[in-house]
Amino acid sequence: MCTTLIVPGLNGSPPGHWQDHWLRDDPTAKLVDQDDWQCPVLEDWLTRFETALAGAEEAYVVAHSLGCLLIANMASRPLATRIKAALLVAPASLEKVEALHPCIVRFGSFPALTLPFPSLVVGSTTDPYMDAEEVAGTAGLWGSELVNLGAVGHLNIASGFGRWPQGYALFERLIRPTSFALDHSERLVSTKTEQVA
Repeated sequence: MCTTLIVPGLNGSPPGHWQDHWLRDDPTAKLVDQDDWQCPVLEDWLTRFETALAGAEEAYVVAHSLGCLLIANMASRPLATRIKAALLVAPASLEKVEALHPCIVRFGSFPALTLPFPSLVVGSTTDPYMDAEEVAGTAGLWGSELVNLGAVGHLNIASGFGRWPQGYALFERLIRPTSFALDHSERLVSTKTEQVA
């Protein structure tokens, strides 16, 4: 059976976040926990992710924000062969992370290798952590398909993303290659049916 690994970003995904809902909605999903959510160090986070990956025969990955960069850093690592596909939601620019959270994140340089597994980058036109042009460039750099949801912020609780049915639909399109025919220019409009207060 293929495990779904949920990979949050800086500060984790608190109760009410769409990743928190995903963990409760999907019996195959497991959180990749970290020792330090507040001051991430790339090598520490990679160790925890690879431990989780080593415990799975194969895995789908659902990552958010800085978690997307963690997954992109797996590109040249041996255990990347266990990743079947990755949904990469609202990746973060390290420069913008540093500007918004000075001296907190130690994640090296931005990962620039093509990912050796199918991936879908989901972005926004109003994300404070990565603008639309950067999102498109990142998807191209990683060899990922791209979906831009429009003006929906960082796809987190603050931007109204509680349970996120569209995320499940995008995930299904990703893991079923016969139906995964997104064009790089395709733009989906967000349909957030459940928001948080």
